[in-house]
Amino acid sequence: MTSLSMDSRQPVTSEARDEAIAAARTAATAAGVEVREIDAIAELAAVGVLFEKIWRSAPGTRPVTTELLRALSATGNYVAGAFSGGELLGACVGFFESPGTGSLHSHIAGVAKAGAGRGIGYALKMHQRGWALTQDVQAVKWTFDPLVRRNAHFNLGKLGARPVRYLRDFYGPMTDGINGSGDTDRLMVSWDLTGAAVRAAAFGEPVRTDTRTLLDRGAAVALSVDADGGPAAGSADAPVVFVAVPADIEGLRGTDPGKAAAWRAALRETLGGLMDSGGRVTGFDRAGSYVISREGQ
Repeated sequence: MTSLSMDSRQPVTSEARDEAIAAARTAATAAGVEVREIDAIAELAAVGVLFEKIWRSAPGTRPVTTELLRALSATGNYVAGAFSGGELLGACVGFFESPGTGSLHSHIAGVAKAGAGRGIGYALKMHQRGWALTQDVQAVKWTFDPLVRRNAHFNLGKLGARPVRYLRDFYGPMTDGINGSGDTDRLMVSWDLTGAAVRAAAFGEPVRTDTRTLLDRGAAVALSVDADGGPAAGSADAPVVFVAVPADIEGLRGTDPGKAAAWRAALRETLGGLMDSGGRVTGFDRAGSYVISREGQ
């Protein structure tokens, strides 16, 4: 995982801050929400309840407590919510990384079912980007489950973030309705807030992958979905490699836990193995595959 040092970073310009804030306002308007920081106890408690409902947590295992959110907010970290008509429809929480890295770790974000399909998650991330740049923070990192196709597309395509590390069983066992009972492998991504791809994505130009051209040029398919919805191993012997994920891993965990576990093992071996050996994830195509460049290995 790479990081930015205080010596190598250039100060954030006022133009970059203004541009990011304008993009955040545009995204919030398009989603029909007001995105703002939260510090009042009642609203912090509402964030905890929202996350509990989204993750369908077991009793006593709420993802974040009101007390923790209060501490994070009071010490200058990032706690924000998306509101519509006074109703909290989404929230995002992050905290600063070790001194000198110029980076924020975005720990958790979620949108209520009532706000699904409106672009609220995107509006929250655009607000986080503008907020971070006003703090002279130029990179935001977070983890996500690499088996969840919609999150991979959102993070890599719509936001322009880039995976930097495959993390095996990162959180250990989690007892909620999303993660199931299996290992909690994660991808760590880094979001270069002033990079060209991120700036373009902030103004409606997502990162796109020309899958057909890459396949015509000899890209390999190291992992695909078989006829029964399970993982099918292929070849990774090419400069560009595709690694697929299932359409709905969360549903599969409920209907066929064994097949879901097989997907975890297969993705760990292929995507994790390729990244461990120096492969770079350059995108995620709309058909549901990571695109890995092995050039230079």
